[in-house]
Amino acid sequence: MYGQSDWLAKRVETALEPELPICDPHHHLWDQHYAFASRYLLDEFLADVGGGHNVVSTVFLECEAFYRAGADEAMAPVGEVEFVNGVAAMSASGLYGLPRVAAAIVGFADLRLGEAVGDVLRVEIQAGGGRFRGIRHATASDPNPGIIGADNTNPNGDIFSDPTFRQGFAQLAPLGLSYDAWLYHPQIPELTGLAQAFPETPIVLDHVGGPLGIGPYAGRRDEIFAGWAKDMNSLAQCPNVHVKLGGLAMKLTGFGHHKLDQPPSSQTLAEAWKPYLMHCIEAFGPERCMFESNFPVDKATCAYTTLWNAFKLVTEDFSAADKAALFHNTATGFYRIEET
Repeated sequence: MYGQSDWLAKRVETALEPELPICDPHHHLWDQHYAFASRYLLDEFLADVGGGHNVVSTVFLECEAFYRAGADEAMAPVGEVEFVNGVAAMSASGLYGLPRVAAAIVGFADLRLGEAVGDVLRVEIQAGGGRFRGIRHATASDPNPGIIGADNTNPNGDIFSDPTFRQGFAQLAPLGLSYDAWLYHPQIPELTGLAQAFPETPIVLDHVGGPLGIGPYAGRRDEIFAGWAKDMNSLAQCPNVHVKLGGLAMKLTGFGHHKLDQPPSSQTLAEAWKPYLMHCIEAFGPERCMFESNFPVDKATCAYTTLWNAFKLVTEDFSAADKAALFHNTATGFYRIEET
């Protein structure tokens, strides 16, 4: 289960800069008791959000939740979009207050279907009720033992160069859809090649590019950071690519904060994460960077309020305009969210 409530309760922080508007562009909703013994639906998410930060809207990211039972494999992910659109409609009623949860929806469609994936995408657009914005086809994979990989999403190895995958990827831009990329840091150059080949497709890299710090990557932080930074600089030369600033509370990053006797403070997190966050902001600019919660996955390390406090500490000396971009405007612009 993501986040042990008794452990997280040992640290309760007051939200910094509570008036600053936030669009959280990356969270999940699920009831995956069969896999994680965890339920994370609207009530659980709102409980996490209710710690004092001014979260006004959010973006749902696919997580294999509520696929259609008995449906054709290609069309099964439509069920997730239908489910989330229902949650979004509940939130949009105003009965639950702010934020407007799932104001934008990112689902899944298997791009390895090639041109045929267009049929799936069009059904998802309809199922999304005007909220469907794109897909994430996760490719996070690593051949080394000790890495928790998403190998089932990447059986073709270097999938970004696979011709059939690229035929599927080519269906996104004509339909006005974006692509969320989830991969590990050694794979960043592959994404750069894809972005260069499809300059008209909006792409956002999740979780600052997945810097690994476990298994064979443990104890090599300086070396890995140098290579990661170089690859991120190259990726930043692609104007169609944005980056999400977060995901560093995941266990696979190797910081080990989840092993502490008490949850880490926002100051501790800010100090650990600042080199990654600042490098992305300097390389891409605030207009192509957006802070994210990645909840409930990042709840393994800290509470929602603490997480956003850490981001605010990193940017405490930033201008009002840059803060507005990083915490809200870049996300709402990329995902075309109109808040009312």
